[in-house]
Amino acid sequence: MKILLATDGSEYSERAAKFLTTFNLSSDDEIIVLHVITDVPFRKKVASYTSSLKKIKQEIASEIIRTTTDSLRPLHTKIDSLLVDGYPGKGIIDTAEDLDVNLIVMGAKGLKGLKKILVGSITTFVAINSSKPVLVIKTPQGEKSGSLKVLFATDGSDYATETEKFLVSLPFRNEVEMTVLHAIQSWLDIPEKFNVKIDEKMKKTLTEIKALALKESEKTIEEACKFIGDRFTKVNCFTKDGDPALEILNAAKVLKTDLIAVGSKGMRGIKGMLGSVSRYILSHSECSVLIGKKDR
Repeated sequence: MKILLATDGSEYSERAAKFLTTFNLSSDDEIIVLHVITDVPFRKKVASYTSSLKKIKQEIASEIIRTTTDSLRPLHTKIDSLLVDGYPGKGIIDTAEDLDVNLIVMGAKGLKGLKKILVGSITTFVAINSSKPVLVIKTPQGEKSGSLKVLFATDGSDYATETEKFLVSLPFRNEVEMTVLHAIQSWLDIPEKFNVKIDEKMKKTLTEIKALALKESEKTIEEACKFIGDRFTKVNCFTKDGDPALEILNAAKVLKTDLIAVGSKGMRGIKGMLGSVSRYILSHSECSVLIGKKDR
């Protein structure tokens, strides 16, 4: 497995590096430690400051790379490093594509609320625009148990299936407790005050449609659990009825999940700014998130 670890030298990047040391990687695997030196936005009339500041940033960048690679030494796997100039988000995505890595790993502050929605982050940019799976390590909440608790959210789509396959390929070293969740979108629900306007025929139709949705959900869960069960010994599976993003986040909180795995289409451009289950989870989850992608 080839992993790109993006670091800016912060405690959040250090946490991402520490998480990688829990993987059972061999000498055949490779971790590339990447630091992107941000362009200095000075105008030409202060070019001397631009040159001086860039030199300082390059010196610090070398120290950031050294510190990060040192923290990965316990893995006894191949470790390379790379420094590039430019915008961090684009630099990470382009490097991942050029090196054809299997996974991008990043740290995140885990900002919540309005600030997270209004202020774009490098992590969100990479998660949305990269064609590679992205593992975002957030600050853990509360005490952790001995085993790693993973929540895999599936909707039965191709993107979920690819995420499922990638999830079972990850070289987890510790025991993993896996939970598979399928949330049925409650678009069939009608406010109670309007029930009087629904005749018996319409009620029967709605009941049949809901029963069909539940049947499809059971099939989705069954297939996912069977596949994941071949890799992990502890697997729990269940279906929830409601808004997928909210049900996933609520389940993660109740189960004290360490990692949520969810598929994403990898929306680009203006579509990437719109709401999606994966983006909402990435923004609001208190635990780490794996954003799976469908191989193009």
